[in-house]
Amino acid sequence: MNSTMLHDVRVTMRDGIQLATDVYMPDGFTAGTRLPVLLERTPYDKAGTNHGDFTVADLTPRSKPEIARDFTAAGYIFVIQDCRGRYGSEGSFTKYLDEAEDGADTLAWILSQPWCDGRIGTLGLSYGAHVQSALACLDPPGLGAMFLDSGGFSSAYHSGARQGGAFELKQLTWARKHALLAPESEADPVRKAALKAEDIHDWIGRRWRKGVSPLVAAPEYESYILEQWDNDSFSPFWRRLGIYARGWYDQYADVPMVHMSSWYDPYSQTAIDNFLGLAPIKRGPVKLILGPWTHGQRSVSHAGDVDFGPNAPLDGNLAADYFTLRRDWFNRHLRGLDVPEPLPAPVRLFVMGGGSGKRSPEGRLEHGGSWRDELAWPPEDVVPTTLYLNETGELSRYMPGGNLAP
Repeated sequence: MNSTMLHDVRVTMRDGIQLATDVYMPDGFTAGTRLPVLLERTPYDKAGTNHGDFTVADLTPRSKPEIARDFTAAGYIFVIQDCRGRYGSEGSFTKYLDEAEDGADTLAWILSQPWCDGRIGTLGLSYGAHVQSALACLDPPGLGAMFLDSGGFSSAYHSGARQGGAFELKQLTWARKHALLAPESEADPVRKAALKAEDIHDWIGRRWRKGVSPLVAAPEYESYILEQWDNDSFSPFWRRLGIYARGWYDQYADVPMVHMSSWYDPYSQTAIDNFLGLAPIKRGPVKLILGPWTHGQRSVSHAGDVDFGPNAPLDGNLAADYFTLRRDWFNRHLRGLDVPEPLPAPVRLFVMGGGSGKRSPEGRLEHGGSWRDELAWPPEDVVPTTLYLNETGELSRYMPGGNLAP
């Protein structure tokens, strides 16, 4: 699909740092036309490809420019920006903590453009959801609707960066991988060679400290990772803007929003917490989706060695595909088009079970499952039940020793 593109527009933040931004406009766009705008902010390269952005019908992942052009064909201007200190953007990268102000400043810039009609939606997966929730805490003018997929910290200490306080090792591997991809590393062969010389496997299980880590050559990455790791109690550090939305729920933007995640995702608790915290106090509407997927793998039917059947993918069950679901959401809730509500119930969740229990041709357990629409979370008919793992590997209501759980 054709579109007009403004490449690497420099958008100035409040501290003077300029962020690289691409603007995609519909084919045939003419000066003086004003359209609704969709914004994605990413640390993963605005011209890159996410491995999960495929469909059941086409297993080849679509690049971000391709997705942008899909949305321009649907009548939107699509803006995608490299986060501070990433790829084409200036500044030093500090994971999570600059995104609220940078996001709000970017919305203010979009609002000032002659091609924006005043309505801005945000979307993105994982870090692309974190940045949305961060800017929503500032309730910036122009924000009209959001679609947060697998992210948007309710509390990074409790779920996401740490889990109940325990530091997530994925933060270490992420820091090493993206320090290698940082603009500073691309520009400095010595720095890049020093980072490559360190084997991350040798460092897992060791406690890192300043000057004694595989990130010594990338001090900005070493600094933020040690700050997260060293703050091992629920200190004021974890109550900061960008990683603690629950502290900003009262002033959080009151716009239509979707919080989507999955049972095998590190951000399922975040999505649930945000829904529970925001739905009762916002007009929204506020929606919750919980699928049976791993992180970003919304178009597959399996997770690991278990297959949940043809009902499991987003495609064909929640919508034709992920692009269609988001387009329909913004068509109705950002543009106000008279189209069917794509998510009629407040909660859409996948309940596992009911399969044959046999092995599929691929060797996976056929566990099965189906989607349910609910009015609330937890569902109103839920009965909390304590189960215990017994010596045969089964779950039982009986405690070890034979006593029935209270």
